[in-house]
Amino acid sequence: MHTFQLTREDSGKTLAAVLRARMPDASWNRVRELCSSGRVRVDDDEQLDAHVRVRGDETIVVDPQARKRTVGVLDPRDVLHLDEDVIVVDKRAGVMTVPFDEGDRDTLADQVRALLLREARAKHERATKAARRTTHLDVDVGIVQRLDKDTTGVIVFARRHGAKRALDQQIRAHTAERRYLAIVHGHAHDATYRSHLVEDRGDGLRGSWGTRRHHEGPPPEDAKESVTHVRFLERLGTDACPASLVECRLETGRQHQIRIHLSEAGHPLVGEPVYIRGFAGPVIEAPRTMLHAASLAFLHPRTGRSVRFEAPLPRDFDKLLAALRVARSG
Repeated sequence: MHTFQLTREDSGKTLAAVLRARMPDASWNRVRELCSSGRVRVDDDEQLDAHVRVRGDETIVVDPQARKRTVGVLDPRDVLHLDEDVIVVDKRAGVMTVPFDEGDRDTLADQVRALLLREARAKHERATKAARRTTHLDVDVGIVQRLDKDTTGVIVFARRHGAKRALDQQIRAHTAERRYLAIVHGHAHDATYRSHLVEDRGDGLRGSWGTRRHHEGPPPEDAKESVTHVRFLERLGTDACPASLVECRLETGRQHQIRIHLSEAGHPLVGEPVYIRGFAGPVIEAPRTMLHAASLAFLHPRTGRSVRFEAPLPRDFDKLLAALRVARSG
């Protein structure tokens, strides 16, 4: 087992780079494999993504003898609720919800499907008492919503077609309540942001129509109306390097919607790697985008009753929040 204490000189480097510097006998492939197999812990949290950037004050533990993580199967501890209709999950950072490119594997949907299949097989084997003669089983996982790779928190998947139709309808009707917490740069304030998002605002990035000089006339037909309600919660950081904790509630759930709206308002998320172009203020370093899906409420597709699920703040979010609070009080 190896334990490393990072320093300021490591700030901004990838986890793979700092491990290679301290383990010169390990190849890049070996370092990545140690992470992906669950044998690297950062501040006592399993870190599977070798490309995440470090702050420079973490403690890293590498245990090559640790039990290898079962790749492709969701950790049962991440399940917030499970029944015949839905499975609600506390998503970790560094995992895509669904494939982005054709070759993407081990997405959250894949992990959920693998866990449900494993449980279905175990249930079948108990019922038949014939573990080695299990027939082919399959499970259905319906995609209802998506979270960005670095976003953590509550997400729901449907387990039957009827449940997916019911949940999709609630998302379209804006009756499902999606509440996020975010740490943003600057002094944010209560606001509602309404815009039409386009795939390319003119510099290769998604953005709101009307934010560039060449945006003239009504939005194009493929622009999507997007609405984000933001509530200021707490002032953080120092006067020289301010930050804010905000709550975001979605009416619509477009790709990168919260990140785009807050960035265009002058308050890019802390850890934002893309929508921070043109931000003139001091940048607060973070290992990932500080966005957390804190709660999700919807009408259960079978019972019709309102249900609500919450996910606690992940350790990295909570640690940065605490540090910014200390900076503010100091």
